[in-house]
Amino acid sequence: MIGREDIGGVHIKYLHHCRRQLWLYVRGIRPEHLSATVQSGEAVHDISYSRHSPVDLGAARLDFLDGQRWVHEVKSSSRPTDADRAQAFHYCHRLRRLGVEVQGAVLHYPATRRTHRYPFTPEAAARAEEDITAALATAHAPVCPPRLPRSGCRGCSFADYCWTE
Repeated sequence: MIGREDIGGVHIKYLHHCRRQLWLYVRGIRPEHLSATVQSGEAVHDISYSRHSPVDLGAARLDFLDGQRWVHEVKSSSRPTDADRAQAFHYCHRLRRLGVEVQGAVLHYPATRRTHRYPFTPEAAARAEEDITAALATAHAPVCPPRLPRSGCRGCSFADYCWTE
């Protein structure tokens, strides 16, 4: 099973979006490649900010880190979510553990041409640690968490898995 260092940004995003999605993902159920929403998001990512190189942190891969030590993430949605912020703070946390004194995160939303800047505060660092613990608890749970109400599944690549009777 996975440990603290195996938790990446996708794990944190799924933790905040749907714990069932996280539990299934950890067990190798990964239907993302079949989802038009995911494919659209990948296309937005590929054409936005293409002059920057992603940063590979092993279990985590962030979009880019600028010269002022701000983590940048490009999102295909039109508005910020708690999952977006948590994922970005997770990257900040991992970089700090590697000795990089990051300032915080900048989330880019090309669909609305908006950016949101979030400083990496001691509270954000504590939240990132709590998220890792919660992701591990969900991953190691013996049974699958319950599915969300159907309205919470719109656009999710796992919807067919969860809602097929």
